[in-house]
Amino acid sequence: MTTNEATAFDPDLMAAVVELGRAVRGLVDATVRTTVEPEELRSAAGAVREVTDRLTTSQRPASQLPALDDPIAFRRVFSPVTGVGSGIAPPLAIRRHGDEVVAEATLGLAYEGPPGYLHGGMSALFMDQLLGAATIAAGLWGMTAHLALDYRGPVPLDTPLVLRARVTENAGRKSVITGEIALASAPDTALVQARGVFVTPRPEQSEAYFGSITDASGRHRPPGRPTDATALDRD
Repeated sequence: MTTNEATAFDPDLMAAVVELGRAVRGLVDATVRTTVEPEELRSAAGAVREVTDRLTTSQRPASQLPALDDPIAFRRVFSPVTGVGSGIAPPLAIRRHGDEVVAEATLGLAYEGPPGYLHGGMSALFMDQLLGAATIAAGLWGMTAHLALDYRGPVPLDTPLVLRARVTENAGRKSVITGEIALASAPDTALVQARGVFVTPRPEQSEAYFGSITDASGRHRPPGRPTDATALDRD
């Protein structure tokens, strides 16, 4: 996309994508919690394969944006962190709050690492998204050049959490962003601390990275400001 105007989307398609995403997230959660007998598991697997066959009758290539996506509006419906259509996203709803961005989440067993606790790699995934969203909230954008996490304590599952991030340094094409994950009941005690360096690609780099991207109709329209940050609501 080359304009600064957000593209409209089909509300019926969006509603259907949201409904399917919610159903798949429920299925993923059920698969890691269920204790049913093997016969029932095999029957369920057959039903899932049937649905998969129906959905794969029409697919897009990786170089083609989904019809509902708009990088200019930071709308990415299948993001693995914020995508309402993603079966693996919580999904996080990120909002502005003063000089920060904030999200709340209660993460289930699908994200488990140590028994009962969040996988450390998932912490990195979620914080990368929060740090990127903080750059957008500050009127900046960039791609992750460096990400470092300090794990102060295990992050419990099935427990309300709060995630925060803010820009702490801005020097031209480079921004430094920090953030943390904490219990919602103890928001000032960080369980995970993150620091990221985000760098805006030079024009020739953007062309090399995203020059083959098309819109949903197949037209060559690489995004002018590629990002996977989600739309932000002001608190």
